[in-house]
Amino acid sequence: MWERVYSILLKEFLQVLRDPRMKAVIFLTPIIQLLIFGYAVTTDVKNIATAVYDLDQTPRSRELISRFFASGYFKPKEYVTHVTRIRDLMDQGKISAAIQINKCFAARLAAQEKVAIQMIVDGTDSNTATVVMSYAAKIVSKYNQGLVVEAIGLPIGASPSKGIDLQSRTWFNINLESRMFYVPGVVALIGMLITLMLTSMAVVREREIGTMEQLLVTPIRPAELIIGKTLPFAIIGFFDVALITIVALLWFEVPIEGSLLLLFVATGLFLMSTLGTGLFISTISSTQQQAMMSTFFFYFPAVLLSGFMFPIANMPVAVQWITYVNPLRYFLVVIRGIFLKGVGAEILWPQMLAMGAIGTMVLILSSLRFSKRLE
Repeated sequence: MWERVYSILLKEFLQVLRDPRMKAVIFLTPIIQLLIFGYAVTTDVKNIATAVYDLDQTPRSRELISRFFASGYFKPKEYVTHVTRIRDLMDQGKISAAIQINKCFAARLAAQEKVAIQMIVDGTDSNTATVVMSYAAKIVSKYNQGLVVEAIGLPIGASPSKGIDLQSRTWFNINLESRMFYVPGVVALIGMLITLMLTSMAVVREREIGTMEQLLVTPIRPAELIIGKTLPFAIIGFFDVALITIVALLWFEVPIEGSLLLLFVATGLFLMSTLGTGLFISTISSTQQQAMMSTFFFYFPAVLLSGFMFPIANMPVAVQWITYVNPLRYFLVVIRGIFLKGVGAEILWPQMLAMGAIGTMVLILSSLRFSKRLE
């Protein structure tokens, strides 16, 4: 009995080690995953893109603003001249926070009065928003301590300033509920996984059971075969996205503030890249097992480098550049913008253009390779 078990065990090992692609999956994948987890995955929140709306324009207000940017947590993005510009920047995802200082800030501090400043935070990512507000509270607290120290030098009988009152305001996710951030992202992730897996394994299955040869002797052309193979999975992808969206609305009570039509147009652009990648996987896989492993080889790095769990701004610059070729990065911006912010194509067109370009390129290259394999 054990001899037969050993023979089967040895045979399986030899089959795996003789296949260069399987060796790459076994040995290369863990290294790539380790590098991604080691460098890209971090829960630290830093380099928070911040807009400044300073109506006071005094040395005192500029000093407080400099405290925010000297902390290393906040990064100046733009000094705005109107509050509507803050909304525009936040809709476009260019800022995650904004500081508003009203007029008479310095004068009221000099008069030992309590002064309020406003911190506006993008609440689509509830975890990040909570951390941002805690950073702001810490900076203001230290600034208030400095005001107390200054008060020691005041004339006898003078009262120290009552300090600054930080008033935080959250947009898009008022209650900072994490499901508002993650549920729209899950819609994208499931759509990607389903189409990747089905496309890659379906073609390989045809090859395994021998029906691919039967298809090749028919008068069907390669382009027709590719369309016939990918179109059903595109329909399934749309169906899954629609199904999960309904569950998000009814079960998780995540609102859709934007256009459903725009959501499905963006989904179509995104599925172009996932179907193309699935088609490519089918050309480098000989068995369904290989196709499955190769699918996860593409899937997990795409998720980790998309901003689904960890802000891209927190990743090293070199890793941030890699994320620009990841279509999931753009789809997450689009789907969260439609669900939570209610923004339209006038804001999301750069992401949709990027998805369309990446999807077209991947689909063309994969189709050419698939056609070559058929020949």
